Amino acid sequence: MKEEKSTTAVSGYIAIVVLLIVAIAIFVGAVYNNTWMVALGIPISLAILKGLTVINPNDSNVLILFGDYIGTVKKEGFFWINPFAVRKRVSLKARNLNGHKMKVNDKLGNPIEIAAVTVWMVKDTAKALFAVDDYIQYVQVQSEAAVRHLANLFAYDNFEDEEATITLKDGAQQVSQMLERELNERLERAGIDVIEARITHLAYAPEIASAMLQRQQATAVVAARKQIVEGAVGMVEMALERLSAKDIVQLDEERKAAMVSNLLVVLCGEKSVSPVVNAGTLYN
Repeated sequence: MKEEKSTTAVSGYIAIVVLLIVAIAIFVGAVYNNTWMVALGIPISLAILKGLTVINPNDSNVLILFGDYIGTVKKEGFFWINPFAVRKRVSLKARNLNGHKMKVNDKLGNPIEIAAVTVWMVKDTAKALFAVDDYIQYVQVQSEAAVRHLANLFAYDNFEDEEATITLKDGAQQVSQMLERELNERLERAGIDVIEARITHLAYAPEIASAMLQRQQATAVVAARKQIVEGAVGMVEMALERLSAKDIVQLDEERKAAMVSNLLVVLCGEKSVSPVVNAGTLYN
């Protein structure tokens, strides 16, 4: 596999000076009817003009001479390069790949929608041009494959997999770091460096979104009721202890059971209760 090697180029300003000298020689040859000076000067001037090139900041020119890679010019400026060399421009700027939404299955087989954004740049121009056919398309395909693979490794959440330490929903930072590492491994062949990779969209697929929403709502209701019951039991226990400690009233087991039942109904009920006055006793 070709490895990038840097090369230097002649300053374009020197080439311009040479071009002016050649142009003067052609003019003199034409004036004094010197055919060989004109015949030799014209192709030289055309070669100088063809070799002039400008390399902008964060750009590079990969040079290929008769099928052989001779090097990459990364220095910005105005240069003259061998006119017979093929020059292929490769941008060194950071680029964004905003992946489209994909429908995949998570670890538990639930269909989900997922998308990611990848920030990448060319690190090795030789690998980018010679190791793969189209490095931009290669980045797109491998990014999609990495996101699909990552989605298959983890569950969307831990409702069904309670032992899961990392999920797609709650472990965004860990998942993004794993995605970045996997992309760097996949794109190393093409000389690409992944600066950042992050999940930008995550949701259940439309066909199960409604059912999953109901499940989440039911889970939230159960958790809330559990907390209410735990608080109510604590309040009842405290009430019985305070009544017993202050010796306000002596309650047998049946009266304690009735009191506990009434307090739990009042504390755990979703609606306001209506008091009922008992004119008799618990036994009549």
